[in-house]
Amino acid sequence: MDTMKKFLFSGILCVGLMTCCFSRSHAQAIQQQSPQDSSLATGQANQENIQWYTMMANIPRDWGRWYDISFRKERINDWLLVGGLTLATYLSDDMTYTPSAKFYHSSPEAKKWSDFCANIGDGTTQFALAGSFGAYGLLFKDQKALRTGSQIVQAVLASGAIIQVLKHVTGRESPFVRTTPTGVWKILPNQIDYHRRVPQFDAYPSGHICTSIATVIVIAENYPDVKWIRPAGYAFTTLVGLGMLSNGIHWVSDYPLGLFIGYYFGMLAAHPEGMPVMDSGDGKLKVQLLPNITPIGTGVTLTMKF
Repeated sequence: MDTMKKFLFSGILCVGLMTCCFSRSHAQAIQQQSPQDSSLATGQANQENIQWYTMMANIPRDWGRWYDISFRKERINDWLLVGGLTLATYLSDDMTYTPSAKFYHSSPEAKKWSDFCANIGDGTTQFALAGSFGAYGLLFKDQKALRTGSQIVQAVLASGAIIQVLKHVTGRESPFVRTTPTGVWKILPNQIDYHRRVPQFDAYPSGHICTSIATVIVIAENYPDVKWIRPAGYAFTTLVGLGMLSNGIHWVSDYPLGLFIGYYFGMLAAHPEGMPVMDSGDGKLKVQLLPNITPIGTGVTLTMKF
């Protein structure tokens, strides 16, 4: 029972990350288009005419737009937020992983549940969804469904490439092969060693989380009237995070940057003519991090005000 309580605490931490990163208010605070897109931005997902090659042809453009949007001085606060979340969760990585690993090894059912949740984010589910939207679109002449399927593939491949570059640069140990409480970082590891012993180097950031949230964003932006897509998608993404934490593929601190990158590439794919600009109040995001000690564990409480 104590193991279960501690595992649930880890889950609460993951849910907190999801809530803070993807509430509507935070989306309003961080969305900003490049100057050349300003005259084309709309509040709806795009009406792009989809060709068979569109999903691939748009990827280089998305990389360029992501660089243009992400590395402006106006985005410093966003990077500070991602860095702060990463640091806060990094400091508690051992405390969150240890009870989660105990839960994973507590029973065959726990292993099956954790592995199933982790596998939701391995790319198979994302490409299956893309194929389903594409097949429906072809059968029923539905351009929106075709567009959604194409954009899912586009977002997954574009964001996944960035994630892979970062993995090959940061070289962080996965929890299940850790040699220190929070895993060793081997910056710019030998690439031959990397491919021989992938788990020793590929933890940071999480590609599963990145592609999962990118898929959710693409679908939600194309079907804004279907209100349950976001909460359901965020819940499944949280399950992916819990599964990977318990089976030792990822640390919680691998998630913030993955969420950040996945969110942006989902938005870029869904809005090729420009990301929508929304009213964000005074534009000031207030973040407070406080230690949290309870009978079932210790961690960090994150409070965000908009």
